[in-house]
Amino acid sequence: MIWTTLFNVLNMAALVAWAALILLPRWPALLSALLYLGVGGLCLLYACGLIAVLTGVIPAGEGGADFTTIVGVRSIFASNAGVVIGWAHYLAFDLFVGIWIARDADAKSISRFIQAPILAVTFLAGPLGLIVWLIVREPAARRSGRWR
Repeated sequence: MIWTTLFNVLNMAALVAWAALILLPRWPALLSALLYLGVGGLCLLYACGLIAVLTGVIPAGEGGADFTTIVGVRSIFASNAGVVIGWAHYLAFDLFVGIWIARDADAKSISRFIQAPILAVTFLAGPLGLIVWLIVREPAARRSGRWR
């Protein structure tokens, strides 16, 4: 029950963070809150959960936790705890990438109307949104001389 609740809380927090990133003005305080509270909080949750699984405080599935074999990785995700911990990992990285895309797009003066669908795709399918952004940003980066 606690893992289901935590999963739902993480999803709601991520939805709120992404809605703020896409819809609100990008005030420095908002971006800092998303980075440090959003990404940082998710990373902290992930790190604590991972340590708990690897030390056996939170049991993994049959075969134990092991990152060197597919059976070991499957074992980690065989429990609700492992799924929630893994999900926190995905949410943290996708939000970090979304913040980078938004900052990069703003720096290159790319319209929020172009940014919004790319950010939405990043939220829903992280690497797909990132590759779309890298393709879209290339001409803007060349024009602006800002390849960073």
